[in-house]
Amino acid sequence: MVEPVGNHYVIARPVYSENAFNEEHEKLHRYHKTFWDHLKLYFSCSPQRVKKIALGLFPVVSWLPAYRFREWVLSDIISGINTGLVAVLQGLAFALLVNVPPSYGLYAAFFPVLVYFIFGTSRHISVGPFPVLSLMVGGVVTRLVPDDSIGNGNSTNTSAINDERVMVAASVTFLSGIVQLLLGIFQFGFIVIYLSQSLISGFTTAAAVHVLVSQLKFMFQLPTLESIFSQITETNVADLVTSLVVLLIVFVVKEMNDRYKEKLPAPIPIELFVVTLISYFVNFEEKFGVAVVGKLEEGFQAPVAPDVGILQKCIGDGISIAIVGFAVAFSVAKVYSIKHDYPIDGNKELIAFGLGNIVGGSFKGFASSTALSRSGVQESTGGKTQIAGIISSVIVLVVILAIGFLLAPLQKVIWVVTFLAAVFLGLDIGLATAVAFQLLTVVIRSQM
Repeated sequence: MVEPVGNHYVIARPVYSENAFNEEHEKLHRYHKTFWDHLKLYFSCSPQRVKKIALGLFPVVSWLPAYRFREWVLSDIISGINTGLVAVLQGLAFALLVNVPPSYGLYAAFFPVLVYFIFGTSRHISVGPFPVLSLMVGGVVTRLVPDDSIGNGNSTNTSAINDERVMVAASVTFLSGIVQLLLGIFQFGFIVIYLSQSLISGFTTAAAVHVLVSQLKFMFQLPTLESIFSQITETNVADLVTSLVVLLIVFVVKEMNDRYKEKLPAPIPIELFVVTLISYFVNFEEKFGVAVVGKLEEGFQAPVAPDVGILQKCIGDGISIAIVGFAVAFSVAKVYSIKHDYPIDGNKELIAFGLGNIVGGSFKGFASSTALSRSGVQESTGGKTQIAGIISSVIVLVVILAIGFLLAPLQKVIWVVTFLAAVFLGLDIGLATAVAFQLLTVVIRSQM
């Protein structure tokens, strides 16, 4: 006890013996849980725990019951239709990067969307093929099934080669999905903090240049990229002229969309008019001998198991595809989550993309993430939730099952040039060197 007395303090306290102190301040004995106690708690079942697990495994359960139908459904439908049209064309275009028949690009634009609707946490990204991932998968495809294996190029041999390439793409996609799923289960979503925006930008910009160069052979309609210099005189003039005309048209309309975006309810879908209508009614193949998509397979194929022999040859590729795909998708999702003020979960995103790639690979699709341009369309046209994603997948489904024949006469160079113009006219390629240098410094700093 402390009592002030004038300028002095008098301290008084009782004198305890050990027994007296123990009697007044009895020691509390705490029960320490054993391993079995923790195990019982982990596997215990209660209504609250079931609800928590359901919300954790199926994020759709948390937002779908609160969906504002009257306020959001029209915006989601409009956004889904616009996004679906873009997804169809990009699916066909990105199949070129993977070196597989175009119809498999539609599978990659369909199945992952359905999976992400259930397991994903972002409301605004558009899931499906991404050019960088397509290029990475295409690198594996051409390494394991090179162009010179086509031989004399007869239809039987070409069909067998295409089947083999589809299996390679599907197998490496399945493997990347397994990697993402395991990373999500073991809570490795934090890895994105080591992948800065500068690193991702440098990688995607460099990949953009690779994509651009790899598609020059379609603009000139020559068998290989190397033959552009040796066989330049054999260029199909119709393809080259069409490329330049489409570049000009898409550039002009893109500028109009940017300038009048406040007045337009939705961007003008110039890709739809240029790619589909012109190709279908002008009949380029018969008049000018240009390369076209050809008949698209209707319906879906039975799911297949991945080839174990292929998996053993592309373990490193599967890991890199898994990490790059997740990093790009998460960075885009983070932008929209901050803009619209809602949380996203890195581990759940890994699980969602992992399951999407597993399902997509099983149905002979190729790796999916999110395309920046397609996500921009979904968000800018008023998309509120992943209901817009479901609507876009319905558009892809209609093409797969019913109206794919409209795309059969589609000139390959038109969709390539349209894709390149739509994606890359907005990028400042001149910054590639500076961004690549910054990528190197980020990697060095992250290891220090």
